[in-house]
Amino acid sequence: MSEENNLQEKFQELKKLLINADMTQFRAEFLDLHLYDQAQFYQQIDSELRVEFYNFLSPQEVADLFDLIEEDDRQIPIYLKEMRPAYVAEMLSGMYIDNAVDLLDQLEPDQMAKYLSLMSRQDAGEMKELLHYEDQTAGAIMTTEFVSIVGNQTVSSALLALKVAAKEAETIYYIYVLDEENHLAGVISLRDLIVNDDDVFVYDVMSTRVITVEVGDEQTQAAQTIRDYDFLALPVTDYENHLLGIITVDDVLDVMDEEATSDYSGLAGVDVDIVSENPLRASLKRLPWLVTLLFLGMSTASLISHYEELVSEASILAVFISLITGTAGNAGTQSLAVAVRRLAIGDDEGKTFFGLILKEILTGLITGVVTGVTVFLMVGIWKQNFALGLVVGMAMLFAIVVANLAGSLIPMLMERLGFDPAVASGPFITTLSDLTSVLIYFNIAALFMNQFI
Repeated sequence: MSEENNLQEKFQELKKLLINADMTQFRAEFLDLHLYDQAQFYQQIDSELRVEFYNFLSPQEVADLFDLIEEDDRQIPIYLKEMRPAYVAEMLSGMYIDNAVDLLDQLEPDQMAKYLSLMSRQDAGEMKELLHYEDQTAGAIMTTEFVSIVGNQTVSSALLALKVAAKEAETIYYIYVLDEENHLAGVISLRDLIVNDDDVFVYDVMSTRVITVEVGDEQTQAAQTIRDYDFLALPVTDYENHLLGIITVDDVLDVMDEEATSDYSGLAGVDVDIVSENPLRASLKRLPWLVTLLFLGMSTASLISHYEELVSEASILAVFISLITGTAGNAGTQSLAVAVRRLAIGDDEGKTFFGLILKEILTGLITGVVTGVTVFLMVGIWKQNFALGLVVGMAMLFAIVVANLAGSLIPMLMERLGFDPAVASGPFITTLSDLTSVLIYFNIAALFMNQFI
């Protein structure tokens, strides 16, 4: 039996214990589970069982599993409404502060104010401080629960300070060294504290070359920095180098997942993060893009209709319309995916706009020439008409170049205008490529009309 099946059987046993109100046995078996599995069980039970669940567990025990629940879970406001307000306040106070702020940020202002009013002044103050940072910035995802020391203390005293602060800190692998004015002066790892002698001063062994991000920097920049340097945490400073908080690697994983979902949603033209909606709601989410693209598609149909006389004189042209539009659309989607990825990882930094465009034109020319020559030979041999093959091949060449250029140019323009480049979705680029490909195809065919009829 698989591990998943074993876990589901365990969940069924726990549900029975909840139904039977067997608190002692339930607590023993539930708390024996890994925290991730506890969170999975909680999210699987219905509202009636969850109410009983809160009676069996303390706010701190629930806080531990809520630290693992994704902050974008749409059920979170419902979960919190099921609990007593004082229970919620104590639970939020027991969570890591950045996770608690993520939950609060999903609530209505009056609900948020109610829970903050029930917390201690210190906890409420720390959360309010994080809540005012702009979304999608380093400040919005940082935590203020870190360990800091001063440089003029010994390693032994630093270890004692670490033991005191470790219970509340989100990570203790990095210890940040501050000066008298709270400026970030250096960093020392837990390993460095352990391997050095007790009477050595911290400033003698700390590293003064500290990589940081500023509080207003984009969260993607912080994620990229942690990935590039293989950090477990990254300090966040204000514009005067005061240490405000840290971003941990688990927060960065959430950012990367969020960005990947956003990019994929843009490429698909639909919110792929919502997979469990009923058919009606799912259809309503997908229809706006489809209807918009339908009108753009009608432009392509109108364009084909404009060349109806040409098609009637050489009906063989109709055979290759879908071949050219489909291949150009695929090329445009490939170019779009690469462009969005390049923008996401900042690979275009230091490169001129026109340099990137030239590179994409050359890429399109190479792929277009190879594809065009291939289709030229295939059509020429198949139809015994190399003039027709030349028309189709040339149309394929120019259609791919234009589609490749559009797939790269549109995301770059959107990014420079301050819009999310992923909004230039795959369906949009494909439909646009259809329009341009048809225009190119029939204009080239009209020039060589007498050669293949």
